[in-house]
Amino acid sequence: MQQPKVYSFPNADQVAQALDKFLAQASAEAIKRHGKFSVAFSGGSLPATVAKYLKDNKSVDFGKWFVFFSDERCVEHTDAESNYKLVKDELLSHVPIPDNQVIRINEALVLDSKLAAEDYDLQMSKALGCDIVNQPPAFDCILLGIGPDGHTCSLFPGYPQVQEKSKWVTFIDDSPKPPASRITLTVPVLNQARNVVFVVTGGSKSDTVKLIVDGRDQTLPAAHVAPTEGSLYWFLDDATAKYLT
Repeated sequence: MQQPKVYSFPNADQVAQALDKFLAQASAEAIKRHGKFSVAFSGGSLPATVAKYLKDNKSVDFGKWFVFFSDERCVEHTDAESNYKLVKDELLSHVPIPDNQVIRINEALVLDSKLAAEDYDLQMSKALGCDIVNQPPAFDCILLGIGPDGHTCSLFPGYPQVQEKSKWVTFIDDSPKPPASRITLTVPVLNQARNVVFVVTGGSKSDTVKLIVDGRDQTLPAAHVAPTEGSLYWFLDDATAKYLT
C-alpha cells in the first residue's frame, strides 16, 4: 500500500471545491481508461460536501457514471434514513446520470438484510462486469466518512463484519447506530478500489482521525482501509487535521 495522501483545507467549503476538482479528474481518467466511472457513496454529511460544487460542473460526463452505495440502511428509497435518498437529493436530482446506472438496495428485500446484501452483491457484480472468481470488484472511487468511534461504511468496532473476507457485501441487524439493519461493502472491496477517499470535516473527529492516520489503530474499522494497488486520500478541514503530524 502507498502512504495515504492527506489534504487539509481551511474550511469545509474549500474541501468541497477540492473534491469537485478531484472527482472531475478521476472521472475523466476512468472514462478514458474503460468507458465509465464507478463510484460508491457513503451517507452522513459526505454527499452534501461532495455535491456542493460537483453538481454544477459541466465538464463531467455524468452519463457514464455508475453510482453505488458503500452502505445502506434497510429502508425504502423514500425513507429519511436512506442513503440513496440523501445522495439523490444532493446530487442525482441535479445531474444526468441514467437511473439504471444508480445501483440501490432492492426495496422488496429491506425486511431481510441477508437477502438484501446478497442481491446487492449480484447487482454490483453485474454492473461492474466482474468476471474474476474470488476477486473483489474494483471501483474507480469509493467515498467514505468516519464516525467518532472509527467506523466506516456500516463496519463497526468489535463487530464481525469488519473481519469478513469472503463476501463483498454483508449485512448487520444489530448496528449500534440506528437503524439496526443495514448492508455494507466489506474491507476487501474497499481495498480493491483504485481510489478511496475519506472526507471528514467539522473538527469533532480530530482525535479519531489521528488514531487512524498516524496511529493506524486496528481496533478502528477505518484503519483497515488500505488499498492494495490503489490510492488512499484524506480530504480534511484544518479543524479535523489539527492533531496530525
